[in-house]
Amino acid sequence: MNTTSPAAASSPGATFLSLLAIILLSVALAVGLPGNSFVVWSILVKLRKRSVTALLVLHLALADMAVLLTAPFFLYFVAQGTWTFGLAGCRLFHYICGVCMYASVLLITAMSLDRSLAVARPFVSQKLRTKAVAWRVLAGIWVVSLLLATPVIVYRKVSLAQQNRSLVCFPVYPSEGHRAFHLLFEVITGFLLPFLAVVASYSDIGRRLRARRFRRSRRTGRLVVLIILAFAAFWLPYHMVNLAEAVRALAGKAMGAGAVGMRLLLARKMLITLAFLSSSVNPVLYACAGGGLLRSAGVGFVAKLLEGTGSEASSTRRGGTLGQTVKGNVASPEPGPTESLTVSTNPLE
Repeated sequence: MNTTSPAAASSPGATFLSLLAIILLSVALAVGLPGNSFVVWSILVKLRKRSVTALLVLHLALADMAVLLTAPFFLYFVAQGTWTFGLAGCRLFHYICGVCMYASVLLITAMSLDRSLAVARPFVSQKLRTKAVAWRVLAGIWVVSLLLATPVIVYRKVSLAQQNRSLVCFPVYPSEGHRAFHLLFEVITGFLLPFLAVVASYSDIGRRLRARRFRRSRRTGRLVVLIILAFAAFWLPYHMVNLAEAVRALAGKAMGAGAVGMRLLLARKMLITLAFLSSSVNPVLYACAGGGLLRSAGVGFVAKLLEGTGSEASSTRRGGTLGQTVKGNVASPEPGPTESLTVSTNPLE
């Protein structure tokens, strides 16, 4: 049974939302694709030895690029008003977005937990922060992301809109119970649990920094808040709509049914395009975090920004492999793991 309502695509206000979606997707492409490409180039070319943080940022940029590479297909769909890429394209493009959404969220969570461990247990962090462990974590993140996104393949279908007879790539569920399950599953695994981990990690960091009265703790705190707010701003509205839809599904109400259902459906379509912007915002955050590095290091500012933390530098001095060096310039000795927290301007280190 098709419990979706593709007809909502032709409801009042849809034309304006389609135009807005085209604008947002275009902005995401114009900003995010070159921005993330620059981040990938900086890490692969400018960094001779890559830290654990640099590897996480590299994979985050790659995930964002993969999402943005699907944007032209969705732009074409919105502009034409009909889906022309078949069932395989429908499932593939949405699956890529789903996998990369999970990967991005899990990578941000891994960065948060890594940073929290470095503050709370610096010596334990030094032992665990090896490339072998990092690659295992990264492999685990991608495998989990591939598995978590599988409902997209199961439920996505190409349907015929009821009013304008155009084709739409839409989720089709055998029952409202399936729809509720899928939406709640996405909310819990794609936002709630990771976001709680991020907030807990950075709350612990802030508490420890305040307790130890580190210098520049105010600046560090502002950057931490910036990351949390950016994370929430792009994903919280989308998942709130998902949650509202799940409640309606549990109550037996079909998607798009009634005025409330129609508004939720239109809001979800709009927020999906807003989520594309989340794949373009990270390079902007790096530029903001870089501050003076952007002026002093030029195109190498990302490499400078991602130079190893104190714990990684100390590992290098003991013969480890995680020291951070910009090509052509040997990194200067770093402060110890505790002191490094007072001078770092990078919230992702």
